[in-house]
Amino acid sequence: MSGSGQLAEYLQACRARLRPQDVGLDTYGERRRVPGLRREEVAGLAGVSASYYIRLEQGQSLNASNEVIDGIARALRLDPDEREHLRALARPRRRAVPPPPVEHVAPATAELMASMAHVPAVLLGRRTDVLAWNPLGHALFAGHLDQDAPRHPDERPNMARLVFLDAHTRELYPRWEVKARAMVGHLRLVAGRHPEDRELSTLIGELVTGSEEFAAMWADHRVRECDNTEHRMRHPLVGELTVKQQALLLPHAPEHRLTFVTAEQGSPSQAALTLLARAVEGRAARTMST
Repeated sequence: MSGSGQLAEYLQACRARLRPQDVGLDTYGERRRVPGLRREEVAGLAGVSASYYIRLEQGQSLNASNEVIDGIARALRLDPDEREHLRALARPRRRAVPPPPVEHVAPATAELMASMAHVPAVLLGRRTDVLAWNPLGHALFAGHLDQDAPRHPDERPNMARLVFLDAHTRELYPRWEVKARAMVGHLRLVAGRHPEDRELSTLIGELVTGSEEFAAMWADHRVRECDNTEHRMRHPLVGELTVKQQALLLPHAPEHRLTFVTAEQGSPSQAALTLLARAVEGRAARTMST
């Protein structure tokens, strides 16, 4: 989808979520045919003309100043992630954008992941492709898949596909909808930054077609940066555990996210991760002895 189309849909979705009383407007008991704020009300709260805001929401303008965008963000009560997404959508686009290169793992990142033997770690690319995982990360998130798959670009697992289309991954999360919404929110942010990415558009189209749940969440236009989240998991080897997933952005590869997993010190969840690490080590030792 074009930048103007995404901007129009996003503004409409954000406007529909707000009620007049949410922003201090008095409706004097009038009945409204549709939920949410009217365009004229958003324009007044943002300090811009109604005609200009209507053109912006209709996708007829992509040259709004930072001051205008900030005013609209305040009017729509956007949080920092939502505000950044709005800025990305309103940014002028170049007509021709070269396709992005094949993503690879920098040697320094590979060394860092190898040093985290007792911490599950997964490196995700721009489109949530699994670029690498250490043995414990593989065992925690996708032990049913080939551990070497990320090394081959054409065979790399994709975390969004796993969450929505893979039964094993779905079973990992007792509160699957929380994980799913976080994934959709992240993909929305990426799509806003890179509307020209055809592979990303293909992935989103596949998920919309293959999962009614993804289609509904995608239509909601929620955005979320998943850099620090807590999830309950139900692992087939070590049972129930609650983990914190934290993502690091790498200076040399800002589109990549190194996600590592921890559990509360001294908790049953940490004991479960330790048990899983021992199982991985035992499997590796048996493989080397054969």
